[in-house]
Amino acid sequence: MIRAYIFIETKPGTSLEVVKRIKSRVKEVIQADAIYGRFDAIVIVETPDFETLHNLLYNIIEKDPDIVHTETSLALVEI
Repeated sequence: MIRAYIFIETKPGTSLEVVKRIKSRVKEVIQADAIYGRFDAIVIVETPDFETLHNLLYNIIEKDPDIVHTETSLALVEI
């Protein structure tokens, strides 16, 4: 299982709508919140493998027209 923290920069004033859309479109979402700071939103997802994560990032999340930039960090999960 891969846990990823996706930090999202959105167009001004759209972070709440972006988070709402991601929650409705991505079943792998564990948590998603609009935030203040360097980024406008953070989304935590868990996927079974890197291919699923890649498809989710590039085919769903980054296709959102209000997303300007994303950065993804992977959690070091103890087995």
